[in-house]
Amino acid sequence: MTQVDRELSWDDTIEKDGGEYILLPPGDYNFTITKFERARFNGSANLPPCNQAKLEITIHSPEHGDVTVFHNLFLHTKTEGLLSAFFTAIGQKKKGEPLRMNWNAVVGAKGRCQIEHYKYTKDGRELVNNQIKKFYPYEEYLKHANYHQPPQQNYQQTPQQNFQQPFPTSQGGWQQGQF
Repeated sequence: MTQVDRELSWDDTIEKDGGEYILLPPGDYNFTITKFERARFNGSANLPPCNQAKLEITIHSPEHGDVTVFHNLFLHTKTEGLLSAFFTAIGQKKKGEPLRMNWNAVVGAKGRCQIEHYKYTKDGRELVNNQIKKFYPYEEYLKHANYHQPPQQNYQQTPQQNFQQPFPTSQGGWQQGQF
């Protein structure tokens, strides 16, 4: 029986323990965008107030499973290069070409990124978390896309004649070819 997510009342009984935080080894990983929220950044010494995209990104690690990383994108001309890198990573933007950002197509998008450790101090304690250092162009994801796929079953197949079937190209499109 699957339990549906719901609001808890003040006197509900709880039983689930929190999950253990997984600090990934720094490196390159495939990812899937699992959540996007529009927000407003109040500004800082380095960046004035602007719109903000709050992303929840599932990092796919063969050794550690799926790990959630939170990432913010700021919609400002000072961070336009970072926005371009993100949209190039998920296959929406081509290098050197303009793009109208399509936020409705962000959830479910896949790509590849580099994870690093981010060290910070909170309440006098030194803490470390996973942080996205850089997004790679979508072609890098395509090179590693089957890396996280479940293994195919081994079975004998009757030999077939060659036929036309589309296959992915390195540019992310589909091309007709013979097998």
